[in-house]
Amino acid sequence: MANTHDSSKTMSQEMQSIMDRAHALVDATSGELDDRIKSARAALKERLESAKGDYGKLEAQLLDKVQAADEFIHVKPYYAIGGTFIGGLLLGWFMSRK
Repeated sequence: MANTHDSSKTMSQEMQSIMDRAHALVDATSGELDDRIKSARAALKERLESAKGDYGKLEAQLLDKVQAADEFIHVKPYYAIGGTFIGGLLLGWFMSRK
């Protein structure tokens, strides 16, 4: 679980970095008078706000699913081991076929 938390934290930091750079781009073009730049700037700003909300929802759903899977594995470890074994066998069989 700690490894998953570290990965999600890294992914969250990367997404925040991308959003910060996009906001910097919007701010850098704020003095431009061209209509094309203004419309592109407005569209980027709108998409950034939408992406923030969607990303937050997606991150919350992902963490809920990870926690549920972690609980299931702790409650029924033999099911998880068996499922992983069967999945590995099937994957190996599909990959060995020409």
